[in-house]
Amino acid sequence: MEELKRLENELRLRGFSQHTINSYVYWNKEFLKFAKKRPEEVSEDDIKSYLAAKISSNVSPKSLVLIKAALKFFYDEVLGKDIVKLKTPKVPRKLPTVLTKEEIKALIKSCKNRKHKLILMLLYSSGLRLSELINLKVGDLELDERIGWVRGGKGKKDRIFLISEKLAKILKKYIEKNRKKRDDYLFAGRNGKISARAVQKIVKLASKKAGIEKKVSPHTLRHSFATHLLEDGIDIRRIQELLGHANLSTTQIYAHVSREELKKIKNPLDRII
Repeated sequence: MEELKRLENELRLRGFSQHTINSYVYWNKEFLKFAKKRPEEVSEDDIKSYLAAKISSNVSPKSLVLIKAALKFFYDEVLGKDIVKLKTPKVPRKLPTVLTKEEIKALIKSCKNRKHKLILMLLYSSGLRLSELINLKVGDLELDERIGWVRGGKGKKDRIFLISEKLAKILKKYIEKNRKKRDDYLFAGRNGKISARAVQKIVKLASKKAGIEKKVSPHTLRHSFATHLLEDGIDIRRIQELLGHANLSTTQIYAHVSREELKKIKNPLDRII
């Protein structure tokens, strides 16, 4: 459909990720199947009926927000109809799962495969997102300086990340042994770079071997990195920069999950007994 091609082109021109482009196009296609109309015939009531149907089908609040954003971008931004005005339920903000420092140590120690261990260490040492890790190239690392660069990360922004002194030395040997060039992916897979699914499997298997009962994913190591920095007294704005958060409010969630910070609070009962 010509209109959906316009949507795809507009998203691409504005620098949206391929994942977002695919999601927006998909949900607009699904909506048009529901409405049984051409885009220019769609009304505000059609939008409301579709979102109400999604709520009735128990779609998650997070998915509902995505669907509304996809429809709003197409009908309001691209077609200029200004018809997506319905407020959607707020997404419940869950506190992230965080591992203790002892659990991180056990996780890394449980992994015997050298490459897999490096992946775990780098995820925790850097606070990288999964997509950022798998797209990392040798040339993005400055191991003598113990830093690396995320090129075109979330929001198409470059940012710096930290690498531990011990890990930098191990990574140097790993790169030399595997004769990797600057343009090579740091962690190779069948199609050039390691897949997201493979990294998820590595983390899940290591957590199982370490006897960790919490639900652990690559993002758990990012959460743990941020929380442990906060517990070590690092300013939250510095943590915001390292994580690549656009808003400080996103980073402040780690203040709610820091056990060490909570332990510092003197309980009022102890003051009066």
